[in-house]
This record gives sequence, C-alpha cells and structure tokens, in this order.
Amino acid sequence: MNEAKRRFLLTGMKIFDLSILIVSFGLSTLTVGQSQRAVSLEQFLSMRVKLSNCIEFAGVALLWYAIFSLCGLYKSKRLSARRVENFELLTATALATGLLALLAELIRISLITPYFLVLFWAISSLLCMSSRLVLRPVLAAVRKRGRNLRHMLILGTNPRAIEFAHKILQKPELGYRLVGFVDDDWPGLSEFQQTGFPLVSDHSGLPEFLRRNVVDEVAMFLPLRSFYQNSFGAAALCEQHGIIMRFDGDIFGLKKSRSMPDEFEGDQHEATYTRGRDWWPLIAKRILDIAFSATLLLLLIPVFVAVALLIKLSSPGPVFFLQERMGLNKRRFRILKFRTMLPNAEKMLAELEGQNEVSGPVFKIKKDPRITPIGKALRRTSIDELPQLINVLKGDMSLVGPRPLPVRDYEGFNEDWQRRRFSVRPGITCLWQVSGRSSIPFEQWMKLDLKYMDEWSLWLDLKILALTVSAVLKGSGAA
Repeated sequence: MNEAKRRFLLTGMKIFDLSILIVSFGLSTLTVGQSQRAVSLEQFLSMRVKLSNCIEFAGVALLWYAIFSLCGLYKSKRLSARRVENFELLTATALATGLLALLAELIRISLITPYFLVLFWAISSLLCMSSRLVLRPVLAAVRKRGRNLRHMLILGTNPRAIEFAHKILQKPELGYRLVGFVDDDWPGLSEFQQTGFPLVSDHSGLPEFLRRNVVDEVAMFLPLRSFYQNSFGAAALCEQHGIIMRFDGDIFGLKKSRSMPDEFEGDQHEATYTRGRDWWPLIAKRILDIAFSATLLLLLIPVFVAVALLIKLSSPGPVFFLQERMGLNKRRFRILKFRTMLPNAEKMLAELEGQNEVSGPVFKIKKDPRITPIGKALRRTSIDELPQLINVLKGDMSLVGPRPLPVRDYEGFNEDWQRRRFSVRPGITCLWQVSGRSSIPFEQWMKLDLKYMDEWSLWLDLKILALTVSAVLKGSGAA
C-alpha cells in the first residue's frame, strides 16, 4: 500500500472514531434524558444547538482525537495482539471520559452526571472495540489476497532470525512478504541454506540492495558484540532511507525482563523492566490504597483505642512497635504495628536463634516467650497489622504486595533471584498470606511473591484482599 492510500485510510479511521464520539454522546444524552423523563426522543431531535455548545463539543472532539493519538491507536497494529489493542482502547476511552467529567465540572454542564459518564464510557468502549474487531479480519482477508503488503528484509541468519521468519510466514494475515536475508559467510551459514530461505546480500552489499529493491521494514538479528559495526551501519542506512527497523530487544537473553524504548533529552534509550510500565493501573492501585486505608483508619478508630488500652493495661511498654524494614528497591522505612511482644524482644532474639522452626533467614517459633498474652490474640486475629494502614497512606507500603522484611532477614538472603521481590512496593497482604502464611517454606514463599509480581493486575489485588479477609477469619497460618 502506498503512502497516499495509507493516509487516506488512516484519516477515515480518525473520522470514524470521531463519529463514535458523537453517537456515544447522543445515545448517553438520550438515555439519561428518558430515564429522568426530562427529554423525549422528539424533543431531543428538535433541540436548538447553541454556538457555545458547538465550541464546547469541538473542544471535546479535539481532546478525543489527541488522547487516541497519544495512546497509539493510529499506529500500525500488525504485530500487536488483539488484547493489547483492546487495552489501549479502554485506556483511551477512560481518559476521554475522565477529561469530559473535568470539563463538565469546570463549565457546569448539568447534563453530564455520573450515570451519563458511565454510559458514555461503556458505549464508546463497546463501539470502538467492535469496530476494531471487524476491521482486523477485513484487513487480514485483504492481506491474504496479496494487497496491503509490507516487504521485510532480515539481517542475520542465526536461529533467532530463522525462527522470526517462520513466525512471520505462518501468519499471512499480517501482510508481510519476506524479501530475504542479509549476512556474511560464517560457520552456521550451511545450516541456514538448508531452510530454503534466500540469502540476497552480504553486509557490504546492503546499501546497494536497499537502493534497488522494495523494502518497508528491516528486522535485525545480529550479535551485538561481534557485529556492532554492521548493526550501526544498517541502522544508519534504515534512517537515511526512512525504513522501519525492528530489532530483538532481548539481546542479553533475559528471561523475565522486557525492553521498552525510552527518550531522555532527545537521546533514544532501550530500557528493560521486570514489570509493566503502564502508568494508569499503578495510579489506580495507589488511589485504591489511599481510599481504602483512609476509610479503614477512620472506621477503626474505636478498635485502635480499645487495643491501645488493652496493650497498656496488660504489659509495660509502648502501644506501637516500630521496626526498620526493607521497602521499594530496598529503601528502608519504619513499619508500624501494635506491640505484641515484651519491650526488650529485639534483644532477646539472639538467645532464641537456635530454636528457629522455619527455613530460610526468617525467624518464627510457635511458642515464642517474648509474646504477651494480649499479643497472642492480636496476632491470631491479625489486628496487630492494622497500624500498617498508616504506612500505606504514607506510601511506604501498599495494601497488596510482598511482605516487607526486617533488615536482619534481608541480610540472610543467599539467592539474588529472591531479591527481585524488593522491586515493587511491599504490602500488608499477598499470595503468601492467603496460602498458609507461616506453614509455607521460605523458598515457596519467595516464589509466591514473584508469581504475584509476574501476574499482577488490579483484579488480582482485589481477589487477594477478599481471600485475606477469609484467611483472617479462619486464622489460617497465623503465628
């Protein structure tokens, strides 16, 4: 497909998305009006439109277009999974709805109520996802017939390059035509030749090949260290020709990390992350933390007062226990708990080390002589953990996340893979707490923390919070 046709279709998609905005706004207005019996269909259609309303709606349309563009919805999605595109769509419509709510508050639009906003978001999301759902198979059918193709050249003939080529050819609906491979003679070339793929040039002949042939994209699979000059030259050529260049981000063979492009002061960087970089779920998680912790702290004031009195009356010493713990990326902070032990419990630990009943660097014994009578009840019901809601409100912790460990326990770690758990904000509860707590071996505990990190979602957090309530009521694994 030439550039003119591509721009024409892209413009058509943008206009179609704006029409979805108009339809969603109209349907939401009509539904809200009829539910309140304020506006009938005939009255709605016969309404006069003021110039100020047109200007306001034009502003909304511009914001809609800007948000969709910023969320990457008008970039090529050939190699993107459908769930990724749906996620981007939901993010875009949620942001657009949020800005619409802000605009309604600023200029006092009485029509835009919370009910209207929910309807608008639901209708616009459904229509946008439905349109893309229809568009994908249509484009796939067109590409299978040999139209809208992109010609791809692959640099390198190693197994990773061959595997990539097979994946591309197995999906003709993506619309890629393999031009061939570029590489110099090397010991593995004979194995490549058995695949039947064409070797169209060596590295020295690449500039001339690009000048004489149709190439839309170049996929680079050259070893970074031994082929740096070739990689550098190929990248410069692609930039000069305006050709899209793809390269394997996993150049170090990392198993968990994912690479993403970054920019700083005009310079391009490739950064690796062991967890997602999408900002809105993290913001939503923080909002959830603040809302829940603030609400619970207010509701639990009577409980705090009662527990404080019980602790003071049952044993000498402070009401709260403060201890230095390892937080996000090993930042140290002071965790807050109701005191369940004797005031000199920390000093007594050295004498009890030999009685430790759990594996790993953590310390646990069932009949700990340092625990006070009221402390046993507080631990059994997990009430001693409630002051940590203050840590959550401050931002040291989250409601859900790997438990923050004392500095003493951290110093006992002997495997670096276990330390990845410190790359996220620690929490009051996690998979360990809802899977047996003290009855689980240390290594399994660490694996559960990493499993939580790898599978994290807001839904998983809500599920863990619900299971935590059940675990606390049963007293599962408490110690």
